[in-house]
Amino acid sequence: MGFFLQLLVQGLSIGCLYGIAALGFVMIFKSSSVLNFAHGELLAIGAYIFFVITIWLNLPIYMAFIITFVGSFALGFLIERLFLRPMIGEALIEVVMLTVGLSAMFRGLLLVIFSGNTYVFSNFLPAWLNIRIGSLSISSVYTVTLIITIIFLAILGFFFKYSSQGIYMRSVADNQTAALSLGVNVRRVFALSWAIASIVCAISGIILGVINGVNVHAISRIGLKVFPVVILGGLESIGGAIIGGLFIGFLETFVSGYLSTSLRDVVAYVVLVIILMIKPYGLFGLVEIERV
Repeated sequence: MGFFLQLLVQGLSIGCLYGIAALGFVMIFKSSSVLNFAHGELLAIGAYIFFVITIWLNLPIYMAFIITFVGSFALGFLIERLFLRPMIGEALIEVVMLTVGLSAMFRGLLLVIFSGNTYVFSNFLPAWLNIRIGSLSISSVYTVTLIITIIFLAILGFFFKYSSQGIYMRSVADNQTAALSLGVNVRRVFALSWAIASIVCAISGIILGVINGVNVHAISRIGLKVFPVVILGGLESIGGAIIGGLFIGFLETFVSGYLSTSLRDVVAYVVLVIILMIKPYGLFGLVEIERV
């Protein structure tokens, strides 16, 4: 029973992490219909920025978070302004291939600067976050993951429901043409979507770096786990991204714990194939009907 509870807590934390990472992907797709194949590299960039500030520059943790978030926000704006905006009106496959090119470019730059080595964060989490209940032990990094997920979902929920920019983003996600006719600056919404998604990636990358260390190949591979998550939950559903992340997190953890660790990285893609065969739009995706 203790082992089951341990896997349950670990699966919950990993699932929340996957859900947060998938949020950025869903936000970009909802607003601009772009499949971002550079998502994993954005996670890695956020983790490396935080690593450089805390370990190489030895600045305080709170400053590292602020600088990382500001830098990630600016990076998202630059990506949309320099690379995506000139592609407006082009075929979708061309935009997708652009994100593939961005993925290769970012990974190459990270490898040139940091090589393929794994860098480890110093333990900056307070000891009181390590929770022990009987035989159940919850590591501080998993506790922080749960706390960050709850806080971040509350902030995003408030932003989308009450802020003007959040309402604009929802209107563009529902119908770009109608939003444009009502005076919404769609290009600004696109840029804001990429900027916020980049911050979300930075948060996920930092947590991944604390858990497993910072390695561009490992984090990029985990970034690919976003695809099974969003396909399961639905490409247009923010709530579905969280539920899909939790499902994949639980599935990977229990498969690794009870069957084999070698199946951990395979099971998510098996689920992806099954979902595409049975329910192509995901559990909470919008079914599009075209009338000719």
